[in-house]
Amino acid sequence: MYNILSKKQLSEHVFQMEVEAPYVARARKPGQFVIVSVDEEDGERIPLTIAGADETKGTIRLIFQRVGKATAQMADLKEGDSLGYVAGPLGKPTHLEKFGVCVCVGGGIGIAPLLPIAEALKKAGNRVVSILGARTKGLLILEEEFRLFSDELIVVTDDGSYGRKALVTEPLGEVCRRASKPDFVMAIGPTIMMKFCCETTRPFGIPTQVSLNTIMVDGTGMCGGCRVEVGGKTQFVCVDGPEFDGHQVNFDLMMKRMAAYKDLEQRAYEEYRQHRCKIGLEPRR
Repeated sequence: MYNILSKKQLSEHVFQMEVEAPYVARARKPGQFVIVSVDEEDGERIPLTIAGADETKGTIRLIFQRVGKATAQMADLKEGDSLGYVAGPLGKPTHLEKFGVCVCVGGGIGIAPLLPIAEALKKAGNRVVSILGARTKGLLILEEEFRLFSDELIVVTDDGSYGRKALVTEPLGEVCRRASKPDFVMAIGPTIMMKFCCETTRPFGIPTQVSLNTIMVDGTGMCGGCRVEVGGKTQFVCVDGPEFDGHQVNFDLMMKRMAAYKDLEQRAYEEYRQHRCKIGLEPRR
């Protein structure tokens, strides 16, 4: 069993857990993920990117959004509870080197997996410009931690409630147009956001990586649910990625494939919530 040492709610539907998993903590690298399950025997297996680790304590940090049944079950766990299992680290780590000026663009829950990458890029000797975006101030996460590893931090919100009123592509375009353009861009967030980040950097010829962890299902290459087209070839996000050259990803096809799971995900979530609160014992928040 994998004990939950701490739990914190970061926004309305986003939660952070520190989970005891010493082998994963020692082996993990930025960009990798784990497969977790609430129930050891018959729980749903879901992939979550490792948002940080403490090798000394033997813990990993998981940040997840409550969207379906499995993540709703995780959100209902408390400190002292445990996960059924945690398998990993999985996936290919982020390629790290001294590029020069690196721009890290995170949107929504994608800010979480971006944090260890920004930290690693800084430690590799790069100048790091971080651009964080959220729909509104209350949904912005990890801002202060990004300040620790960013030479420049730009925050935007869709509604203008905090930082600049803009989408992340606006400041990204401004940075790309500077006299000394960036040498590398990493973008993680909603699929549509990553698509337009890539379209923003494409005219400048700036290498742009994206993490496609949102489409993963099984996480081991067996189910085929995470198929994406990259450079005209079929790739599997969980074993060939999760990071790819964003200028080669067929985002339109990816978005169509992701839509195939939405109804099932929503139905399972609603059934779980109805089951829990049908006798009026929904816990107070």
